[in-house]
Amino acid sequence: MLRPSNYRPPELKSARELALMRESGILVARALRICREMAKPGVKTIEIDRAVEAFYAAHQATPLFKGYPGKIPFPAVTCLSLNEQVVHGIPGERVLKDGDMLKVDTACKLNGWCADRAITIPIGTIRPAWQRLLRVAEETLQIAIDEMPKRKFWSEVASRMQKHSESAGYSVVTQYVGHGIGRTMHENPQVPNFVNRETRKHDFKLEPGLVLAVEPMVNMGTEDVKTLADHWTVVTKDGMPSVHVEHTLALGLDGKVVIITSDEGAFDGWTWPPVPTQEPVAT
Repeated sequence: MLRPSNYRPPELKSARELALMRESGILVARALRICREMAKPGVKTIEIDRAVEAFYAAHQATPLFKGYPGKIPFPAVTCLSLNEQVVHGIPGERVLKDGDMLKVDTACKLNGWCADRAITIPIGTIRPAWQRLLRVAEETLQIAIDEMPKRKFWSEVASRMQKHSESAGYSVVTQYVGHGIGRTMHENPQVPNFVNRETRKHDFKLEPGLVLAVEPMVNMGTEDVKTLADHWTVVTKDGMPSVHVEHTLALGLDGKVVIITSDEGAFDGWTWPPVPTQEPVAT
């Protein structure tokens, strides 16, 4: 969410630091692969969260969402948001059903460095209109990946992202934004997926070593959202569906984009549930 002005220049990362962030990014990508495998009709959202928590524990990584400060600390390692829920959904006993859209957002810290990513998973077969919304949101994130090396300031990228979503007939959530990331999950700068007078005041230069968590949230209907009584779950005010996607992106020292949270090289054979080991048979 846009915060009051406390602007400080972003901390640029070295090649060594980007490599360390990539290690945490691979873990996040692996965790989300587990979520994709589990996200089927009949599965409870809490089961997915427990699998991710077990995965992070097995790899000595610190989940960054659980205990995050708020009116009540966030109780899970993933944000799992369904359909009209935009972000910050709390995992629980809700059962996934055919036709749902599940947004999964998670982050971890490994060896002192953070990574953050979100995906939207169609459950079974979703209606064509929802599939189009998902495609446009993913294209919007791809625009950031493609344009960051070509532009001088973030506003040039954000304006293209906003135009793509809105020209498709959708709205961009403006109450929540992305963020810098590194040694902590939330660093300067704030990273909007839109442009207005307020965001232009805090525009920033795109330069090597910059690392951003870029996370467009695209609504089928109005951009207006509200927070439910659980103090976390954000929903669209009109009850229409929303899509949230995110990558941690860096500008490498060669000026090219490094997708810190890409799936490339992101499988090491770890599966959920783990294969039980057989007890030795006494002889």
